[in-house]
Amino acid sequence: MKIHHLNCGSVRTIEPTYAALRPAPAVNHCLLIETPADGLVLVETGLGLGDVRDPAGTLGTEWVEMAGPALDEEETALRQVARLGYAPSDVRHILLTHLDVDHSGGLPDFPDAQVHVLASELDAARSEAPSFRYRPAHWSHEPQWITYGTESDEQWFGFTALRPKGLGPEFRLVPLGGHTAGHTGIAVQDGDRWLLHCGDAYYYHREVGPLKETHPLLDFVQTTSQVHRELRLGTRARLRELLRDHGGRVEIFSAHDPWELARYTGGAGEGAAG
Repeated sequence: MKIHHLNCGSVRTIEPTYAALRPAPAVNHCLLIETPADGLVLVETGLGLGDVRDPAGTLGTEWVEMAGPALDEEETALRQVARLGYAPSDVRHILLTHLDVDHSGGLPDFPDAQVHVLASELDAARSEAPSFRYRPAHWSHEPQWITYGTESDEQWFGFTALRPKGLGPEFRLVPLGGHTAGHTGIAVQDGDRWLLHCGDAYYYHREVGPLKETHPLLDFVQTTSQVHRELRLGTRARLRELLRDHGGRVEIFSAHDPWELARYTGGAGEGAAG
């Protein structure tokens, strides 16, 4: 199994809170996973071709003005999949942390994929769209939804875990509540370690570190978009404990921190986030 870390949609440039890092555009951190038995698996989709070509119509004018997306077609997951020599139909599964506009924009580019999401998230998106958060253009092609409740007897490092249908034991959905009605992390086993894509459970790497430091701009975004403050803060506290107790076996990262992405790809942060 091979894991590619992708930025599927740069947005507004942000400043770090300490001098070791340089300013960098916030990102949409996605994973493209080549599996031996299940084809390509995409974790998150970022912004898609439709968003780049008609941002006001698909993303909404208000969101575009707030986020300042680069709208670079070459950053879409579709174009990055093609550069690796694959066709859109090779992406057989998409695992989503949630359906916010910047996480689901690439869904129409992979119409043959099964899309895995918590049922409570899909219900919220359908009932609230169109809104600043949820944009129905991203699922008007009627994806092949695979939905999940949050009840499970399986545990993953102390968290409730769900096994995505049709995928091997290297994948888990790990509900991380608070940001949206059905927000989940995506865990992927890579050899003897696990990667946990935390979506928007936190926004800045220092939030989950020993300093517990938030980023002024990113913290404003996450506090104004949360659906349940206490649940979000509890989730973040549990992620800190996960790193404290199992940091040798588990790596975590969030969706939009460019310096976390640079740990895996190099670039603006030079892998120095800490």
